[in-house]
Amino acid sequence: MVSNFLGLFMQSAAGGTILSSPLFVEMVLPFLLVFTIVFAVLQKTKILGEGKKQIDAIVGLVVGLIVIAFGQAVGIIIYLVPIMAVSIVVILIFMLLYGMTHSEKDKAFALPKGVAAVIGVLAAVVVIVALLFATGWWDKLVELIFYSEEGSYGGAVSNIIFIVIVIAAVGAVIWSGGKDKK
Repeated sequence: MVSNFLGLFMQSAAGGTILSSPLFVEMVLPFLLVFTIVFAVLQKTKILGEGKKQIDAIVGLVVGLIVIAFGQAVGIIIYLVPIMAVSIVVILIFMLLYGMTHSEKDKAFALPKGVAAVIGVLAAVVVIVALLFATGWWDKLVELIFYSEEGSYGGAVSNIIFIVIVIAAVGAVIWSGGKDKK
């Protein structure tokens, strides 16, 4: 029994380490990530009360164990974490490059609102696309939007364009209306 457990724990591809074993990657790391995030959120928000570390830890433990019990949730976590880590590195590199070109007069590093908004939108798009890839919905969405049964561009694109035009027209009427003149 013990040798089976150790074999599963030590099993890895082509002489890898314990850090690349399936047990560690698919169970230990996702559990620790979910537990840590849930515990930190509960501690920060104090939802369950002030000074209730034990209760926060138990809730984090339960949520972490529930997550690793479902393979699809673990698969999504395993797929998303590297993408988000690479995204964070790209943003960090951008901020370092921006900081090197920033003048010395400004002591505090602050991005202009427009740049911060663009970074936020790009990060949101990357996370949404990565989530669609991880769940398998990306191909279904592309098929729905661009392809009909005959294999050509479908009617969904024209429907989406029409809906956007209608929403823009309604928004223009609502937000551009001035005060009524009497």
